[in-house]
Amino acid sequence: MTPSHAEDNRWSDLDRPPLNAASLRRTLLREGGLWSSLDVVPRTGSTNTDLVARADGLPEGAVLVAEEQSAARGRLDRQWSAPARSGLFFSVLLKPAEVPVERWGWLPLLTGVAVATGLSRVAGVDTALKWPNDLLVTVGDEERKAGGILAERAGAAGGSGGGVVIGIGLNVTLREDELPVPTAGSLALAGATTTDRDPLLRAVLRSLEQWYGVWRGAGGDPAASRLQEAYAAGCATLGRRVRAELPGDRAIVGEAVAVDGDGRLVLATEAGVQEPVGAGDIVHLRPAN
Repeated sequence: MTPSHAEDNRWSDLDRPPLNAASLRRTLLREGGLWSSLDVVPRTGSTNTDLVARADGLPEGAVLVAEEQSAARGRLDRQWSAPARSGLFFSVLLKPAEVPVERWGWLPLLTGVAVATGLSRVAGVDTALKWPNDLLVTVGDEERKAGGILAERAGAAGGSGGGVVIGIGLNVTLREDELPVPTAGSLALAGATTTDRDPLLRAVLRSLEQWYGVWRGAGGDPAASRLQEAYAAGCATLGRRVRAELPGDRAIVGEAVAVDGDGRLVLATEAGVQEPVGAGDIVHLRPAN
């Protein structure tokens, strides 16, 4: 094979084989289960954008995986990219019709708990959660971001087709010289026992199905489903001094003391006030001491 053809060969990087879509479908799509379809595409702009556009015509549990994304988005429409097959880049469609819409804001936090649980079981990696949507791993003695979660409303608002598309991006085999920023990380750099993406994806989707089922069965109640407790236990933001950068160029500095029943981060400020933060960027400062 000549170098000019190597880029087009899906096996050109032997350390990064393609996902086995047929095997994933056999093990994940089952009667009575959450996952209704699973598609793997070689490349797309954004799996979230694709699923949001098709949400009304798809049943709950559709999964779309891309080996590479050219227009991946994080929160606040931030762009990010990664080499083909270097991570897990996928979106799922959830339609929790029986859960009050005001509790749907827990879905990205639930997804974080599910991802951390699945990765711990299969890869032996402790994945911490940075409120509201970042997945952190430890590389050496440094805390680094290895992934993120983006939830978007989709489908007919208030109708039977309404739902939420949740996108997950996770760096798996990203090498040090491929990191987009020094604060990024990957499962490989964190010492994962496996970087085989097939069992990793299966573990994350099974964990998400389990947590979602419990939460939905409790009517979305974060306390009754023990989601609030599990999130707090795995949240690296709690107990630390942080700066919340809010819309309108506002900022609040304080100790993160709780995640409340609405999924908001509660900050105890130096003025002796507890302020809940529902949206914004959180910067971890030195631990409160």
